[in-house]
Amino acid sequence: MTNHVIDLSDYIQSVSPTILTLIECAIILFMTMILSIIEGLTFHRVYPKLKASEKTKSDRILYAVHKPLQLIIWTLGITYTFSTASDLLNASAVENFSDTMSLLRQVVLVAAFTWAVLRFIRLLEDTLVHSPEHSHQHKKRKLDKATAFAVSRLLRIVTICAALLVILQIAGVKVSALIALGGAGTLIAGLAAREMLANFFGALMIYTDRPFSVGDWIRSNDRNIEGTVEEIGWRLTRVRTFDKRPLYIPNAIFSSITVENPSRMHNRRIKTVVGIGYESADKISLVRDGIEDMLRKHEEIDTTQTLFVRVSEFGPSSINIQIYCFTKTIDWLAFERIQEDVLLKILDIVRDCGANIAYPTQTLYLKNPQTERSPHHG
Repeated sequence: MTNHVIDLSDYIQSVSPTILTLIECAIILFMTMILSIIEGLTFHRVYPKLKASEKTKSDRILYAVHKPLQLIIWTLGITYTFSTASDLLNASAVENFSDTMSLLRQVVLVAAFTWAVLRFIRLLEDTLVHSPEHSHQHKKRKLDKATAFAVSRLLRIVTICAALLVILQIAGVKVSALIALGGAGTLIAGLAAREMLANFFGALMIYTDRPFSVGDWIRSNDRNIEGTVEEIGWRLTRVRTFDKRPLYIPNAIFSSITVENPSRMHNRRIKTVVGIGYESADKISLVRDGIEDMLRKHEEIDTTQTLFVRVSEFGPSSINIQIYCFTKTIDWLAFERIQEDVLLKILDIVRDCGANIAYPTQTLYLKNPQTERSPHHG
């Protein structure tokens, strides 16, 4: 046994250092491949189970770090392989090469971490916006697509900027001086691009205050704006008018105009006046009570809101009854259908009561010239 150990030791010493270095490189690459395979198998086995589970959301984190972790494994394996192979070079070259490999490893680690964070942000954005199982939670939190997109964009920008600053710090660049220079440059650029900054802060106001969201019907009499919001960008908001024309509005405008959002109304109002002819004055109370009773029994009328039917005025040719109520729906087409139904029923009630709908009339009294003649002309 001792002879075998001695023989093996002598054999190792007799092997060329170049061959030993190559063997070490092969072992490092082999272990890198094994770790990559283990990580891949673990991901493909664990991820489907976590995704199917409703109790945990760890599948998002696992999915986000999967590919960046593969990058880290192979980067470490390849850089350590090159560092080991650099032993074949001269001493000065080995030191420079090792420093380069160390710098490369740090940069790749920062880049991989940034990649994982960006993947997680994107996955979280897709889950919040597109997943149907979260729609009920969205309504509670009032989270809309535009807000989700804006927050995700802002997080991505912050993450990338932070990663670039860290990489510059690793590379030996003085970040403090760069930040000071960037601050001065930002001031100059801000003075030169005031409108762009105004639009940016206008978009920020929309995202924070949420006066409207994508899909809302908005209008403003100040700037003759009316239509459906299709997109809220950092500079422009695109509104589709009802005649299907796109309207591009700079976001800065919304800070100085009044915007009405009919999409967020709770009810739609029916407000109309019915004129009854003076010849049917004795039927007014009957018509008024019949209309009010019909409205309170109508299944599409919200009786918890203000509802009244009252004689409002004596017009030139009619006694006017004002009708005021609210529908349960806020949908425009459904509202038009309900209002039509209410008006037709009012017409039936007026006829059933024996009254008549008034129409503009004028009574002309003509004097008889014969009656105005003097008696001695007879």
